[in-house]
Amino acid sequence: MMGEFELIRHYFAAAACARAGGDVALGIGDDCALLALPAGEHLAVSSDTLVAGVHFPDPCDPYLLGQRALAVSASDLAGMGATPIGFTLALTLPAADPGWLSKFARGLDAMAAGCAMRLIGGDTTRGPLSMTLTVFGRVPAGQALLRSGAQPGDLLCVGGALGDAAGALPIVLGEREQGTAEAAALLRRYWLPQPQLALGQALRGKASAALDISDGLLADCGHIAAASGVLLCIEQQKLPLSDALVRFAGHDQALQHGLTGGDDYVLAFTLPAEQLPALQADGWSLHVIGHVAAGTGVQLLNADGQAITLASQGYNHFSG
Repeated sequence: MMGEFELIRHYFAAAACARAGGDVALGIGDDCALLALPAGEHLAVSSDTLVAGVHFPDPCDPYLLGQRALAVSASDLAGMGATPIGFTLALTLPAADPGWLSKFARGLDAMAAGCAMRLIGGDTTRGPLSMTLTVFGRVPAGQALLRSGAQPGDLLCVGGALGDAAGALPIVLGEREQGTAEAAALLRRYWLPQPQLALGQALRGKASAALDISDGLLADCGHIAAASGVLLCIEQQKLPLSDALVRFAGHDQALQHGLTGGDDYVLAFTLPAEQLPALQADGWSLHVIGHVAAGTGVQLLNADGQAITLASQGYNHFSG
């Protein structure tokens, strides 16, 4: 039977993403990794735990799971405007299955390469399948994107289409067939989210507030509104919805997914209006979906500017 340290050496320490270099002065092999931050930069750190049956179906394709697990964690760095450095992985497994481990490690390595991140440590233990990833990045002092800077008059923007991952959930759970082009497109958004790291870095010094959308647009905009002490007004007709989602789920359900569905992992941010033209000229595909006003909370508006009330604001682990 493969022991803990042999498992780590064989499947993870030998991976391409585990090599030291760049901002990683010392990687896997000692009690701690060593990170070398440039002068004048802050370390950005975030942790995410994914539990089988809660955050992903069990069983599922371990290669896709490895990619998704790192992507959703790296998205927090994007929300802060941070440049990625590395990550740690604490993996709990019911058994050391070589086939599962090999595929999971390859998926993890593929996403690490795409995000320019290095595996710098972690832990393995036996128990119900779950994983905790801690990601590390760097950002120039004073330039991190926070949730607390939105000002009345700012634009409210998102970095891409909303609701695709929520639309894919019935397929992931086996409740709907997946043999269509629309289903395939939605599944890609669920299993292979692309952290908007470059966009986050481009927003440094421009956006007044930002975060990544993980629990649904309305719920996550509520975090910006609370931290900034403002009202975020979302114009329902301006929500970017993909053609695949609308064809697959119908317009009304697609709209609901876009407002309250989780797992989008695109950025939501507030932006002084004068900053928009330069970002668009640089080729960023930004969607203006509303504005910031005096007040508190989040308000959804219809085409006539009238407030709409929704029963659900988004995902909450501990809601009834």
